[in-house]
Amino acid sequence: MRLGSGEAFVSVVIPCLNEEEPIADVVREVLAQGVDEVIVVDNGSTDRTAARAVEAGARVIAEPVRGYGRACAAGVAALSARTEIICFLDGDGSDVPAFMTDVVGPIADNRADFVMGSRLKGKREDGSMTPQQVLAGWLAGLLLRMTYGARFTDMSPFRALRVDRLRGLGMQEMTYGWNLEMQMRAAAAGWRILEVPVDHRCRQGGVSKVSGNLMAGLKAAWKITTTFLRLAATLRRDPPRQLHLRGEKV
Repeated sequence: MRLGSGEAFVSVVIPCLNEEEPIADVVREVLAQGVDEVIVVDNGSTDRTAARAVEAGARVIAEPVRGYGRACAAGVAALSARTEIICFLDGDGSDVPAFMTDVVGPIADNRADFVMGSRLKGKREDGSMTPQQVLAGWLAGLLLRMTYGARFTDMSPFRALRVDRLRGLGMQEMTYGWNLEMQMRAAAAGWRILEVPVDHRCRQGGVSKVSGNLMAGLKAAWKITTTFLRLAATLRRDPPRQLHLRGEKV
């Protein structure tokens, strides 16, 4: 992918579950940004998500055991050996791939170790986020600031970091807690964290697995809460290795 500082091999991982309607357009939008590889992880879909992603130009891998974190981890395991930077986003069409350079660029330029696109700082279509999602992002940000001094406003899926650093984080969450775990581990390791504004749209098809119904939302909220408490205790006992790479050449 051509960026301001030159070029870097960028792979985008898109975990999917029954996203037949939007996935082809999502893949085409991502490829239009000039990324080098798009991996769609089919997390047990019962529709034509996988077929439509292939038709649009993605490489599709199957992870039949459901779980958001499990799908993301499967995508990481399937990366090209050439991948330098990995970017994640959702397959429902709500993330806006046009902001790819804003999210990936600071990693390539060595201005940050972890970049997340904040939906709360960007422009959101009416109804694109539920009040519960906004509150969850705010609460997670408050806890992370109180615990680690890191400033987050969101738990957006749209994020980027270098592959070697991701693999060194020791990620373990296989369900809804994956995004929060990544933010906590990055903050505890003293990484340079950057939030950039990104726009957010209403989902382009399919049904939300978290915000679409009350029980799923409560389940996700419980998982996020327990993940924070458990990881905070774990990271206190076993602090991650600090990064001191500000002068590193890219």
